[in-house]
Amino acid sequence: MAVTETAPGEAMAGHTAVEEPSATRSAHEGILRRQSARESAARTYARALPIVPVRARGLTIEGADGRRYLDCLSGAGTLALGHNHPVVLEAIRKVLDSGAPLHVLDLATPVKDAFITELFRTLPPGLADHARVQFCGPAGTDAVEAAFKLVRAATGRNGMLAFAGAYHGMTSGALEASGDAFDVRVARLPYPQDYRCPFGVGGPHGAELAARWTESVLDDPKSGVPLPAGMILEPVQGEGGVLPAPDAWMRRMRRITADRSIPLIADEVQTGVGRTGAFWAVEHSGITPDVMVLSKAIGGSLPLAVVVYRDDLDVWEPGAHAGTFRGNQLAMAAGTATMAYVRENGLTERAATLGARMLDQLRGLSREFSVIGDVRGRGLMIGVEMVEGEGEGEEWGVAGVAGRGGSNGPDETGGSGGPDEDRGSAGSAGSAWSAGLLGSVGLSSDDGAGAVAMPGSLPSPRPASPELAVAVQRECLRRGLIVELGGRHASVVRLLPPLTITDEQAAAVLDRLADAVAAVARDRGRGAG
Repeated sequence: MAVTETAPGEAMAGHTAVEEPSATRSAHEGILRRQSARESAARTYARALPIVPVRARGLTIEGADGRRYLDCLSGAGTLALGHNHPVVLEAIRKVLDSGAPLHVLDLATPVKDAFITELFRTLPPGLADHARVQFCGPAGTDAVEAAFKLVRAATGRNGMLAFAGAYHGMTSGALEASGDAFDVRVARLPYPQDYRCPFGVGGPHGAELAARWTESVLDDPKSGVPLPAGMILEPVQGEGGVLPAPDAWMRRMRRITADRSIPLIADEVQTGVGRTGAFWAVEHSGITPDVMVLSKAIGGSLPLAVVVYRDDLDVWEPGAHAGTFRGNQLAMAAGTATMAYVRENGLTERAATLGARMLDQLRGLSREFSVIGDVRGRGLMIGVEMVEGEGEGEEWGVAGVAGRGGSNGPDETGGSGGPDEDRGSAGSAGSAWSAGLLGSVGLSSDDGAGAVAMPGSLPSPRPASPELAVAVQRECLRRGLIVELGGRHASVVRLLPPLTITDEQAAAVLDRLADAVAAVARDRGRGAG
């Protein structure tokens, strides 16, 4: 059936892109019914996004019902170049047409050799010249498990350090290091953030307190935490609510771990391959981790997972970590093409520039609607936290009432808005409270040391609202926009568009999101004005 795509800048306002013939609609609904009847209750995205994709290109997905959507989920960040990018399809076809074997375990192949060469070309300085690569099973969680096994074997120690709010995968070891673990065998540390700072201060002082807590846990003989085998952290917590780590704090973690001979593992599964405005998110802070865990975008839309680590950690015996599908040739070819395209076409710089512009516009939206508590992110990894009001009958649809909605302090260590940009705005609540912090904290740009007097606590932010987030996601879908939810209470609307998104498409995304927020506020009797 011929379908005309909605123009990128045209808001769909809840209408379908085409009239749906009854047969097409029936087939679409039948597939969804059968999915519900036959698939596991553990399915997730299918519940919130009742669509049946049949074709896709770039940012756009076409459903079986004939509707078209702008996809800002992008395979949970997997599709760096969007759906079916020509260079990816060409790389896959080339392997298929060559007659090369598609399943080779861990044997050497020209396809693998090209992938490793391109990967090493992109690695942070200081790691590429002394690195080893371990190909794992095709999921990122297996690469996390491999990283844990590696540092335990190399150090002879067993414990791990991880951070509150982390997400590292769904297998047992990865779950133990994630924020929703039930059986805790990993020591938890505070992850710095501004809007919901665990110490109630935010900004550079909050980051300093988080760093000192880490040092205390490691150096206090009565902390109950023996010297660990490693520390794992995300340069930007994705599932934790899109929380960028402050650059100075990242450097502090690198120094703390190096001084104590603790391998530092950077989980770049979602942040890698240009997503945050640098090829690898650790590059923002200039650190070199001992281990990097990679998946998602490095497979060019196909399953692939890799651990890269310093060669002096390579103490494994043959077969110490294996996997039948670690030699995915099609994924390696697609990944090579993706990494090369991102590198050669300046897509990391594009993500930084466009992401900063989108964040700025979303912060303007937060000043209009106080149902938006905070806007944060880095590059094209963006989060909008939805919050409740402060009392019954309060007129709180218009921002500017009590609280810290939508703005963060303009300091390198203020994690929530991108560590190296001015995230405050004249007259905003965020700039007011961060100004007080900056007057009382001295955090050096190279190591984060030197905090002085403790400032007063910040006012508590409004409660997170998963209900409003779900409502915004639903209204976005009605307007032809696919977004993800995340954060501590699933209250953060997340944008993960492909790095190839155009200015016109970005404007359409923001228009549809703004329209969805306005509709939710209006429906709840909390309209803007």
